[in-house]
Amino acid sequence: MSEETLIFRTAGYYTRTRNESLQLVSMRPSTVTPVPPIKSAPWREASVYQIYPASFKDSNGDGLGDIQGIISELDYIKSLGVDIVWLSPVLNSPQVDMGYDISDYRDIYPPYGTMDDHDALIEGLHDRGMKYVMDLVVNHTSDQHPWFKESRSSKTSKYRDWYIWRPGRYDPQTGERIPPNNWESFFSGSAWTWDETTQEYYLRLWASEQPDLNWENPQVVDAVHDMIRFWLNRGVDGFRMDVINYISKQPGLPDAKPKKPGFLQNGAEYFSFGPRLHEYLQGIGKILKEYNAFSVGEMPDAGPEDILKAVGQDRGELAMAFQFEIDCMDIGPHGRFEPGTFSPTALKRIVNKWQRFMLDNSGWNALFMENHDTGRVVSRYASDSPDLRTISAKMLANHIAFQSGTVFLYQGQELAMANVPREWGMDKYRDIECINHWDTVLRDYPDDLQTQMVYRERYRLVGRDNTRTPIQWNGRGLTAGFMPDGAQNSEPWMCIHPDYSIWNVANAVADQNSSFHHWKRVLKMRKQYLDIFVYGCFEMLNLDVEEDIIAYIRAVNPAAGSGGSLPAELTQALVVASFSAHEIWWTIPRKALAFLLDLSKGMEITPPPLNTQAIVSKLGNYEGWNELRIEEGGCVAIRLRPYETLVAII
Repeated sequence: MSEETLIFRTAGYYTRTRNESLQLVSMRPSTVTPVPPIKSAPWREASVYQIYPASFKDSNGDGLGDIQGIISELDYIKSLGVDIVWLSPVLNSPQVDMGYDISDYRDIYPPYGTMDDHDALIEGLHDRGMKYVMDLVVNHTSDQHPWFKESRSSKTSKYRDWYIWRPGRYDPQTGERIPPNNWESFFSGSAWTWDETTQEYYLRLWASEQPDLNWENPQVVDAVHDMIRFWLNRGVDGFRMDVINYISKQPGLPDAKPKKPGFLQNGAEYFSFGPRLHEYLQGIGKILKEYNAFSVGEMPDAGPEDILKAVGQDRGELAMAFQFEIDCMDIGPHGRFEPGTFSPTALKRIVNKWQRFMLDNSGWNALFMENHDTGRVVSRYASDSPDLRTISAKMLANHIAFQSGTVFLYQGQELAMANVPREWGMDKYRDIECINHWDTVLRDYPDDLQTQMVYRERYRLVGRDNTRTPIQWNGRGLTAGFMPDGAQNSEPWMCIHPDYSIWNVANAVADQNSSFHHWKRVLKMRKQYLDIFVYGCFEMLNLDVEEDIIAYIRAVNPAAGSGGSLPAELTQALVVASFSAHEIWWTIPRKALAFLLDLSKGMEITPPPLNTQAIVSKLGNYEGWNELRIEEGGCVAIRLRPYETLVAII
């Protein structure tokens, strides 16, 4: 054994450094009661590619992406190395919220294609060894759904109780009618809409056209269950469940506690994780178990304990859930467009919390940094400047994909696609959330150009349209290959990013140093070392140190894993990611020395050479090896270039 080594034994790391005795650094769960090991499962080992249908590829020249466009690029998706494809909503919809307002749960939105097209998509995925996950939106429907049309037709309608209706209240001072409570909609304004026909309000946490279903009604539950079976019987392999923790509300729908000036307040504490949520999820879970189906829940406003109750491996509810602490780091407490501050140190602590908690308690993480509701991650948390963009994308890929959990990759993320240009005018934005918010800004600050510019910059940083620009397939023409050559009578539904001549699929596939090929290598490495990167233990380094470096160790856990075999000497990995735009001399933590330094001759050479046998050069994002130096006190420091990443396996 060398003088500096890191070896995993049963429940901990043993470390030995020069002139020190052997020490144990515990990796045991923080809970007192022992927990069962995480059971291996294909979906834990999988990676998921999310497609936003409107923006993926247009096959017929109408300006809107469609199912046939997706089918035409299944080989491209397969070449990336993903296992599952998740489509954002493709069911029939008026498209007020890009398909998250469903008017028919058993038919396809005609501009996207037909049921036959959808069947062909499923067949094409299965033929290539990939699974298909459909977006399940059952907290609310469209106001054009037959259920809601019947519900609002009369107070005596048999569908009346399928939605949440309440009489209005009256302001004691003015006598004016006001909503049943003070909840604020996610899309601005009250979460209640007045219906003139029946003289009552209906609840809609999102747009007025998206009324919330009443899950307290058993008929609603049965209808949802029937719909789930309908799609599973057609070959769907699972579901991503939209805001699924909102389906159970607190009885009485009480007013939210005031946390900001004004009448309207965030009511999440009363409509998130209601008392019957787990009953409802277990009902869905029983059906999914019959079909061995995949599931992931979108769960905003949730802490680890909340999510664990839904994703614990013996709960019979969901396989995993999205949490949004990382996504909300640069967002203020009162909404998406209120500024917040991104901090690598805060990110490090969030990652550590979720990694350790889920591993220690037999839960599971859904790993993502980008989706259809976010900005592009290179623009938000790294750099989208031309010289650092690919470097940043590779660093972010390593940081997220080697954590424990199921990896979710959003279309265009593999290409290092960036946020929309700063010079875009408001006429180019399409998202209802952004448009509604801009209307309130113009109403409240009609002459305050500075405030207007602040919000314009927020839209450019975190607005949902940033990830909804069409995929840039090549550098030709005016539509970057998104529309077929020769399409002359229409334009893309949303503007193409003007950088498409350089940043596109064709260029990325042709360039072995692109972020596309880096993602291929990352996903391949993750599968090659399942017992480290999927089922292994996790330890964050320098957890309490304020710095721009996030580094963690993954190590084989003998009590868990895939049951596969690894070379005995390869049982641990170090992942280092710099979130700094500047060069940093990073003092190597004691536990990382054996990964980065060749200590076969002890400290006879000062500083010791890099451990080039352990550092995986193909997973780096710079050419050439890093420099080392001895710092005051004898510590060894390594020079990390802007947004540099290193992966080492020993």
